[in-house]
Amino acid sequence: HVLDHQHENTLTRHISNERDNYHILVDVTNAVISQSSKENLLTSLLNCLHPYFKIKELSIIETDKGRCIQRDGRIIGNDIQTQCFFFNDISGSVLDIYCSETIIVTGNDLKQLRAEYSDFNIENDIECLILAPLIFRRELVGKVAYMLSDAAQLQEIDIALMQQIAARVALSMHSLRGSQHSTHSQAKSTDILIEETYDHYQIFDDIISQSEVMSNVLDQVAMVASCDSTVLIEGETGTGKELIAAAIHKMSRRCNRQMIKMNCAAIPDGLFESELFGHERGAFTGAIKNRVGRFELADQSTLFLDEIGDLSLALQPKLLRVLQEHEIERVGHNQLINVDVRLVVATNVDLLARVEDKQFRSDLYFRMNIFPIRLPPLRDRAEDIPLLVKHFTRLISKKMGKNIRAITQESMRCMTEYQWPGNVRQLKNFIERSVILTRGEVLNAPVHELVGMGQPVSGHVSAKEFSPVAVHNNDETISREAIIEALKESNGIVAGPRGAAVKLGLKRTTLLSRMQKMEISSKDYLVER
Repeated sequence: HVLDHQHENTLTRHISNERDNYHILVDVTNAVISQSSKENLLTSLLNCLHPYFKIKELSIIETDKGRCIQRDGRIIGNDIQTQCFFFNDISGSVLDIYCSETIIVTGNDLKQLRAEYSDFNIENDIECLILAPLIFRRELVGKVAYMLSDAAQLQEIDIALMQQIAARVALSMHSLRGSQHSTHSQAKSTDILIEETYDHYQIFDDIISQSEVMSNVLDQVAMVASCDSTVLIEGETGTGKELIAAAIHKMSRRCNRQMIKMNCAAIPDGLFESELFGHERGAFTGAIKNRVGRFELADQSTLFLDEIGDLSLALQPKLLRVLQEHEIERVGHNQLINVDVRLVVATNVDLLARVEDKQFRSDLYFRMNIFPIRLPPLRDRAEDIPLLVKHFTRLISKKMGKNIRAITQESMRCMTEYQWPGNVRQLKNFIERSVILTRGEVLNAPVHELVGMGQPVSGHVSAKEFSPVAVHNNDETISREAIIEALKESNGIVAGPRGAAVKLGLKRTTLLSRMQKMEISSKDYLVER
């Protein structure tokens, strides 16, 4: 019991430190992410770090036309004095701009550095220098030099945290280098050209957006990517949770290894433990050879578990143990295997509600909820729809060998005003259908099939009735009637493209959960053949 108590205290301190670091990283990200110049970046970063680490001076170093530029900021009284120095890069020295290691310089090494490289400015009261590389997408873009006036401060500083701060500075430096934004689309005729350039969040090539709400999401991704803590991604079906998980992995230190993915809803309960942890030959009927589980496959990498809300109560404590102990046990084997895995989980259900309903363990929920990221539905980021329409049209038409160059303004208006209950996935599927129907150079989008733009365009029900939020917010009587009607229309089929879940704009697991609560059986609506 004493050991358990000590372990619990250690875990509590660890989680507390993680939360403190997150607060610091949030402040740093807010301080550096939107600066208009490198001088502003320097002063804003110094202002942010001083209260946490008592750092009174720091430098940002980069190369320009074969020489190094040291932008130095120093707190003097209530002001920050900035200066700019130039020096030649000395390959092989601690000032080697292409060195990718974090270097700490103190004592005699610092005296020698001052003597040999007098062009590099270090004030006389500085006792310790932390040189962290600025790395963005595996490319060195410079260094940040944290300067400490008391070498004893080093014992209180988390070097890994300083590296994570440097990663955010690198991200901002990259944005400043490419700050010449492309021009907004300008129609050259009554049609909108899809080849026109567009703005999107520069750091994330795979994520098309310009809305403020998505910029906030991507800021969160940038904050947490370099950490190893578990991330919980929440959002409706089709909002791009896997894409966000991939972005977190690509920006992490684990990016050189493949991210391992698993959909919890797609694995039968009887095989779940084997899929996650692996099994030994003969562990159960059908286990004819050893199998490596997803956790072992993801060692030194990232494991993405989608639809985590479908994880059975029996397996939840085993997942919690892995998160706490970083070790697994294969089915049919009693030997513990150490794993170094960064876990990213996703769900489209309200996990906290499931905790309250005793369907999900509270300790596992709070262990996964250290850094939640909530993805907005497409209806809340309408300004991104034109960008997505152009992107998908260009991508899909190229794949199909078609030369589609424009979209009518009316089609774009209809698509922008539609609510898209299936979110980005539904939009992409609609564009694919449109490309198939197109014979000329102007996209033939069947917008008459869309609903929800004021009066319904067709005889279908409005998009609001299909919205997962609308279904969730209706009272139980209306929701029950809607579910029964959808089951009748789908002949009792819940899942699949023609199932009731799709008709209601709900996930299969969400619909099954609601049916169970309302005591609705799909068997009552099966059509016998």
